[in-house]
Amino acid sequence: MKINLIPTSSAENLAQILAKNPDFDVHFLKKNKDGKRFFPDGETYVNVGSFSGEKTVVLHSGAPNPNDGIAELEFILEILKEGRVNNVELFISYFPYGKQDLAFLDGELNIAEALIKRWISYYGVRKIYIIDAHFKGREWAGKYPIEHVSCMDVLKQAVLQKYPEIFFVAPDAGCARRNNLPGFSKKRNSSYDIEITCDNNFGESIRGKTVGVVDDMIETGGTMVGVCKKCRELGAAKTVAVATHGVLKEGIEKIKNIYDGLFLTNTIWSGASNVDISNLIAQQIYGDNRKNN
Repeated sequence: MKINLIPTSSAENLAQILAKNPDFDVHFLKKNKDGKRFFPDGETYVNVGSFSGEKTVVLHSGAPNPNDGIAELEFILEILKEGRVNNVELFISYFPYGKQDLAFLDGELNIAEALIKRWISYYGVRKIYIIDAHFKGREWAGKYPIEHVSCMDVLKQAVLQKYPEIFFVAPDAGCARRNNLPGFSKKRNSSYDIEITCDNNFGESIRGKTVGVVDDMIETGGTMVGVCKKCRELGAAKTVAVATHGVLKEGIEKIKNIYDGLFLTNTIWSGASNVDISNLIAQQIYGDNRKNN
């Protein structure tokens, strides 16, 4: 059974690789009469074409354009809903608004949950796969048919091929908890000043070693840069950055300039990506559907 795969514009880099997989029938979005995805006034154009089959998966990455991307994604889901395509799943390689996963103040919204609730209740999405979501472990996430997918094994295998004796650590307590790694603590003194700390035993465990600093995402790069400096203060022989989502170009450049190496997946398209996770996506989607048939 072939699975229909419809990528949004931001996920076409992954879909082009998956198009070589015989298990998928990939349907790239069509362009308007001007050969573009946007009209002159900036409005998004979406045309999914025609297809048939028992299973349809929409593939989406929430960066580099989270707002336009959500509009395009929802237009696709509405087209599928109106066309009575019932067996629809959603695979999100990078979740947009994933860090807005709690309402801290009056007048705020848990946008991550609001998006998921809408996709499931209004559009009828049966399951949502999400790679290394920031909100993994949040109590509210357990209410929805979410399949959390981790890139950590794929990343670590790639790193270990070059650095077989590497010692993996997390840059902060949150990442340490999500990835079950030893890690640093950080104290934010101001918007531009982060203090990185660790206990003496942890510091001694780094001395003389190649250290792999593992994080879910690279945004401004401030924490990762601070951790790299701290590792060198503690006597690390080399520092290697290991990340799933490369969100901001300026952050990626900071990491490349200070670390001895960078391993970054292609959940978001970037020229710095060097770890492909398309096989992980294929295995997750096709494996789950084979189990359920």
